[in-house]
Amino acid sequence: MGEYTHSIDAKKRLSLPSKWRTELGKKLIVTRGLDNCLFVYPQKEWNRISDKIGQLPFGQADTRGFNRFFLSGAVEVEVDSVGRILVPDFLKEFASLTSKVVFAGIHDRVEIWDEKKWTDYKRKIEKQADALAEKLGEIGVL
Repeated sequence: MGEYTHSIDAKKRLSLPSKWRTELGKKLIVTRGLDNCLFVYPQKEWNRISDKIGQLPFGQADTRGFNRFFLSGAVEVEVDSVGRILVPDFLKEFASLTSKVVFAGIHDRVEIWDEKKWTDYKRKIEKQADALAEKLGEIGVL
């Protein structure tokens, strides 16, 4: 949980929020996420999700498309001794990461956003919060 803003250093590394480092572990999976951000998973959670995705019927075009989008972009990264990760350029380009990024803790994953895109997205979703809560109430979540 939480939201943290960090800078990309001169060697293109991202420093993970110190609060999350122990829980996330030393090896993480980074992949293309939805809404043009990156998804970051601890190894155990990634294994669970990729196993579920692997059970989807590959005969369906939507399944194949999502598999290609989500799984082909996945890379394992190691957290260095001071809590930094090196994200491949193709993933940085996908998420338009330049100098400032936001780490957002979202349930079973961390999302990495370009700071401006996160601000714009958050502003948009905050305007919809009441309507979203209403929908969740209708299905018994809230």
